[in-house]
Amino acid sequence: MKKIEISTPLTIYDSVEELPVDVQLLVQKSVEARKTAYAPYSNFNVGAALMLENGKIIIGSNQENAAYPSGICAERVAIWKAASDFPNVKVVKLVITASSNNKIVDSPVSPCGACRQTLFEYESKQDELIEIYFMGETGKIFKTDSLKDLLPIAFIKTLL
Repeated sequence: MKKIEISTPLTIYDSVEELPVDVQLLVQKSVEARKTAYAPYSNFNVGAALMLENGKIIIGSNQENAAYPSGICAERVAIWKAASDFPNVKVVKLVITASSNNKIVDSPVSPCGACRQTLFEYESKQDELIEIYFMGETGKIFKTDSLKDLLPIAFIKTLL
C-alpha cells in the first residue's frame, strides 16, 4: 500500500484592486453577468466571465428551471458559448462571482463538480492551463492556475 497526499495551491487576494487589470475587467463583467441570472428557486446568482486568447470576453449566468435539475451553471453557459462561437480559440482566464438574495456572500464560491469536470475537459482539449478566479460579493478572491488544482483526480476521456 502507498499513501499519497493531494494539495490544492491557491493564490489569495484580499481585494479586487490587487488583481491584474485584465482580471479586474473580468470581475466587472462577471458581476454584470450575475445580474442576468435566472435563479427564482435558489435565489443564488452566479456570473462567469472568461477571456479567450484573442482577447474576446464571454459571459454566462446561472439559469434555473422548475424541472430541477434542468438548470445550468454560469461557468458551463460561458464555456459552451465560447466553444460554439470560437471553436478553436483557447480560454485563458475565468472569473466566477456569486451573490444571494438572502444574505451577503463573503466567501469565494468555487465551481461545482459538474462545472469542474466540464472545464477540465476544455482545458485538456486545448492543452493549455486556464487560470480560475472565484469570489463572493465581497471578501477574498481565490485563484488557481489550472482546473487540475480543483479536480486533481479527474475522469478523463482515455478511460472511455
